[in-house]
Amino acid sequence: MGDEQRFGDFVAVRRHGDEGVVAELVLDRPQAMNAVSSAMARSIGAACEALGADRSVRVVVVTSSSERAFCVGADLKERNSFSDAELVRQRPVARAAYTGVLELPMPTIAAVHGFALGGGFELALACDLIVADESAVVGLPEVSVGVIPGGGGTQLLPRRVGAARAAELIFSARRVEAQEAGRLGLVDQVVEAGRDRAEALALAARIGGNSPVGLRAAKRALRVGYGLDLRAGLEVEDAAWRSVAFSGDRAEGVAAFNEKRAPQWPGE
Repeated sequence: MGDEQRFGDFVAVRRHGDEGVVAELVLDRPQAMNAVSSAMARSIGAACEALGADRSVRVVVVTSSSERAFCVGADLKERNSFSDAELVRQRPVARAAYTGVLELPMPTIAAVHGFALGGGFELALACDLIVADESAVVGLPEVSVGVIPGGGGTQLLPRRVGAARAAELIFSARRVEAQEAGRLGLVDQVVEAGRDRAEALALAARIGGNSPVGLRAAKRALRVGYGLDLRAGLEVEDAAWRSVAFSGDRAEGVAAFNEKRAPQWPGE
């Protein structure tokens, strides 16, 4: 493990591997089960901005330092103290945290255990992949407190499980335990209790062995092309292909394959 970099009191970034190609973004407010306060939201946004600009990072894993939860969502105690004007001013701060994770240009994996509710589950949904352990409980219960999922949930959940299933989960505000979450596609992998972080980091290491140029281009094609008609989606794919076809990574990858050796990616 490499050095730890702090972003305020509640977020840390750690680097893994010999070259530090895997970055771990740690939600680190365990005393509040990572309830997202304004300060924590700013820290998540700042950490994502730094990670997105770092070309040496190939994969990001979002983890939690709390034993009981990945993240329980918005800090409702803080929200309860807001005037209407303060809530309006806080909204861009909260949005920046969720869009910061969503717009990371490299593959992202959430390592989920315990509660991942409301905005906490939305942080996981903003990742490309979700690894959950058997203790995980996920859900979007916002309508039960008079609001709606506002961190991307109404848009990201149907993209995972379809419109009708997303509607049932959001309208009912129900919590879903790990095994059912796996069956419904709310999470991608269910692992033994206590293994979510280790398994997510192992998956990240496998992904991180691939071309950083290829990984970013593949993610861009997947994200931009999803939801378009096939013809438009294929044009998105072609543009992504053209962005990598003449790269140093492509040349190194082909050479390494023919020379039967591990590639040394230039990352450009």
